[in-house]
Amino acid sequence: MHSFTEENYIKAIYKLSANGTQEVNTNAIADILETKAASVTDMLRKLSNKQLVNYVKYKGVSLTEQGTHVALQIIRKHRLWEVFLVQKLQFNWDEVHEVAEELEHVNSELLTNRLDEFLGFPKFDPHGDPIPSSTGEIKLKKQKLLAEMEINDAGVVVGVNDSQPLFLQYLDKMGIALGSRIKVLDKIPYDKSLEINLEDDKVVLISSEVSKNIFLSA
Repeated sequence: MHSFTEENYIKAIYKLSANGTQEVNTNAIADILETKAASVTDMLRKLSNKQLVNYVKYKGVSLTEQGTHVALQIIRKHRLWEVFLVQKLQFNWDEVHEVAEELEHVNSELLTNRLDEFLGFPKFDPHGDPIPSSTGEIKLKKQKLLAEMEINDAGVVVGVNDSQPLFLQYLDKMGIALGSRIKVLDKIPYDKSLEINLEDDKVVLISSEVSKNIFLSA
């Protein structure tokens, strides 16, 4: 059993290191969790004693195999709850993150597995992120950022790189959702903004920043 705070640290380390293996700077952890570096150091010592992280002062931290397993189970719960909130309780995709942040700390493997079964064993959450299996396996899909597409390239929206409510609300306003087909009509050299074609031949202009946060099927 791990505390709420310990789980948040483990998840933050996993996210910062992409897959839990690379070493992460303590200041980066402090930034993402909005806490002091001294507090991070204290917690890393505690997690190291529990053999959840490999921590060497001034060199950074990485997750152990056990720590990676814990991180993947937290992420699994978070993403399953997001699916439940959207599919069964009609939440919008921009409303679920904070609620799922609370629910991910419910420590019942039986509940998590029953939830997975109830939802029909979904592979991806409402933002297109893969849901780890009960054994920690992740099914990745081939995807490419919209920003990397060339003129006349097309693809289907399979995920977002930013799941903050303001960004998701912006996509809703533009009529962009998971499953939307996008074709790149033009790339503006001045500011790298993109002119894109959506379904129903709707043409919109999106900024470079937005294009860096939309994943298309590759």
